[in-house]
Amino acid sequence: MKIFAAIDLRDGQCVRLTQGDPDAQTVYSEDPAAMAETWEQFGVDWLHVVNLDGAFGDPDKAAKNVAALQAILDRVHTPVQFGGGLRSADDISRALNMGVSRVIIGSLAADRPRQMLDILGKFGPEQVVLGLDVREGKVATHGWRKLAETDPIKLAQQIHTAGLAHVIYTDISRDGMLSGVNVESTVELARAGNPGAKKRFTVIASGGVAGLDDIKRLKAVEAEGIEGVIIGKALYSGDIDLAEAIRIARS
Repeated sequence: MKIFAAIDLRDGQCVRLTQGDPDAQTVYSEDPAAMAETWEQFGVDWLHVVNLDGAFGDPDKAAKNVAALQAILDRVHTPVQFGGGLRSADDISRALNMGVSRVIIGSLAADRPRQMLDILGKFGPEQVVLGLDVREGKVATHGWRKLAETDPIKLAQQIHTAGLAHVIYTDISRDGMLSGVNVESTVELARAGNPGAKKRFTVIASGGVAGLDDIKRLKAVEAEGIEGVIIGKALYSGDIDLAEAIRIARS
């Protein structure tokens, strides 16, 4: 099981939001690349970088985050998965050409699932991740400010027909709350999306990681199709021992 260290970018800074609320922000660093180097030194498997301003639709501030992303890519060797405001094939191409290992597509997939099938065909399943940000059983889009009339499991099943290999499941109600990861819904998605498939997709858990117990609970169900877990606020608050989390995940 893999550990993903979260770096959320807003106005060029490393921040954390509570339940995705832009008015509930804490700034943790004005040098996101230095933060990336810190998590790399611990030996995390991936860096999970999100352009929050891109997701919110603020192009000026989003550009600062792209510059911060480039600084991260220039200074670390750990692979980066990147999302936030990627709404076209051109956006995806630019991110991959910068050196991102794979991109996260959320709003586009919910709004235009057929285009997502084309994107998977063009870029391949190892470079495109489906981001399912879920609130009240529905997929939230556009910086979590809109709710699509989309069932997350059905959307994943539809896109799986094009070879989808990786899904991030985020429980928005738990994100930034240190209330514990939603293992049950994460496993439900992994199970429901894969019946009879020759090659199933794997699921990355996100939202609410509070401590080592969450890592242990996910590790116990890894065989269900759990690829890894994204750790955000718990890293910055010191609520989790990252070295021990990595040890548990790899055991």
